[in-house]
Amino acid sequence: MEVFERLCPVGPEWTVRWDRVEAAFEWVRRLRGVVQDPVHHAEGDVATHTRMACEALAALPEWRARPPHERVLLFAAVLLHDSAKPFRTQVDEHGRVTAHGHSRHGDLLARRILWELGAPPAWREHVAALVHHHQVPFWALERADLERIVFRVSLLARNDDLAILATADILGRVCGDAEGIVENIALFREYCRELDCLDRPRIFPSAHARFQYFRTPGRDPSYAAYDDTRVDVTVLSGLPGVGKDHWIAEHRAGWPVVSLDAVRARRGIGPGGDQRAVVAAAFDQARVHLRAGERFVWNATNVSRQLRERCVGLAADYRARVTLVGLEAPPDVLRARNRARAEPVPAAVVERLIAKWEAPDPTEAHEVRWVDTGR
Repeated sequence: MEVFERLCPVGPEWTVRWDRVEAAFEWVRRLRGVVQDPVHHAEGDVATHTRMACEALAALPEWRARPPHERVLLFAAVLLHDSAKPFRTQVDEHGRVTAHGHSRHGDLLARRILWELGAPPAWREHVAALVHHHQVPFWALERADLERIVFRVSLLARNDDLAILATADILGRVCGDAEGIVENIALFREYCRELDCLDRPRIFPSAHARFQYFRTPGRDPSYAAYDDTRVDVTVLSGLPGVGKDHWIAEHRAGWPVVSLDAVRARRGIGPGGDQRAVVAAAFDQARVHLRAGERFVWNATNVSRQLRERCVGLAADYRARVTLVGLEAPPDVLRARNRARAEPVPAAVVERLIAKWEAPDPTEAHEVRWVDTGR
């Protein structure tokens, strides 16, 4: 990512040129004046904290020892880790400041920002996963779901990267409990090391074992689940204009297709209309294929994990082997394709979908692919 390469501190000075960072990114300038909880952030507004976190990162020997491309990625993650706070910060009638949900919404915002900057999907998702989970090492040993989180992070990013981000975050603050949180981050590292997923992906016995582990709370990650799948289902995910129909014609020719667009056309319902009847009809059609043990493609935007889970969950109930394909294209290509359609999806609908876009990840299906249709 060229813009982050230009701004990333380099030796021997390792200086953060904050004026250049602010000049480069509108979303960084938006952090100015956003208040924070003074107990945990006595240093000032979000912009001040982000600058201090970047300076703390640049001072870390572990970060300096990384290869240049890894330093750049981690610098981008620190810049983005609190990017959603302007949209999530609230002050109650007693003056208490909260920013609930800023990590998850930061994941969505980081994805959009990096997509618009042209970041490669794997690089972008690595950063987004770090942003999503950046507070986990602070309170790691208090979380009942820590094992599942660190396995997910290991499949998308790296847990030692997450520890570096958390360290820069806490050292870029003025707060009374910083020393204790640094100790928690060290414990987080040891936990990940014991599970052999600190600096590498967690290895599962098989794709089916991984799929079942993330669908079954309390499951032993080392259990080699018997593969009893009986039918193949491909679930597509992608914004309007990514070329889902074209991909099906090229890669799933001859397969039956459950298409929400086709259902809408038959029923005369537009993309901005009430979609409940459309979705119900599509699910009924999918059940027909699943009961017959007939492979098929599920063609819908499915931009959020929640929407995909409805499709994947139904398929899993019928012992399907699920391939999840995340299709995407650069913003200008996607919007041009949408405008060229016989019936373009309204721009406001596209923007709402972009704001909800979560790229598929390896915890969701037996096989997950990211396909850039615009290059």
